[in-house]
Amino acid sequence: MRKGEWAESTPISGIECVGTVSLCPGGEFTPEIRVASLMGGLGRMINGSYAEYTVARVDNVVELGVRAEELDWGQLAVIPETYATAWTCLVRNLEVRTGQQVLRGVRVTATTRSAGRVEGLKRLGVENVEIETPTLSQHEHLVRKFDAVLVLDLIGNSTILDSLRLVHRGGRVCLSGFLGGLDPVPEFNPLLQMASGVHFSFFGSFWFGTPGFPLSDVPLQEIVAVVADGKEVRGEAVNCFCA
Repeated sequence: MRKGEWAESTPISGIECVGTVSLCPGGEFTPEIRVASLMGGLGRMINGSYAEYTVARVDNVVELGVRAEELDWGQLAVIPETYATAWTCLVRNLEVRTGQQVLRGVRVTATTRSAGRVEGLKRLGVENVEIETPTLSQHEHLVRKFDAVLVLDLIGNSTILDSLRLVHRGGRVCLSGFLGGLDPVPEFNPLLQMASGVHFSFFGSFWFGTPGFPLSDVPLQEIVAVVADGKEVRGEAVNCFCA
């Protein structure tokens, strides 16, 4: 966005923010409470969160709850879009849930382009870490180790075809990022490049605040409380592969 590569941008960037309500003419939020705002035109059509003040759509603002008072602004600032996007991708698009398959829990394999991040990822609870390559689907140990595969692809068009090769019937792939650039996928033919019975979806955080993806759907207050408690978020569901 800073480079001007997005179609829409404003002189003041910043697509998400945390802060206190200064004024709410409609009365939906009480002044001085701690809130988060994400997307809804911030940084694209409305001068964004790099400013001291910004004006956000009510549908794109959410109260962070009383536990937010226990965290400093730096801790709160990393929560909104990061957790909201991850939660929506995993719970809504990939449908991670208890009892989806007869497995003991979520077992996450992550990828990274830097070997220096491996130990940090494992401390976060990742079971295995793979060094990122454009041909992960050719690694036999990855394909064989999963009973059912859910792939969350944040790299984008440059890796999505390889991500689709990792899954088989019942598997799911969610594309939710373009870290690899915005060039289109070359010669994508679903009939030839996807296994039968595979579910492929896309989620873009710019959908937040629309009727299909209301922010009230995301348990941000619960997430803030978990962060305040210093606990890890764990659940029981299928194996996940986060690329």
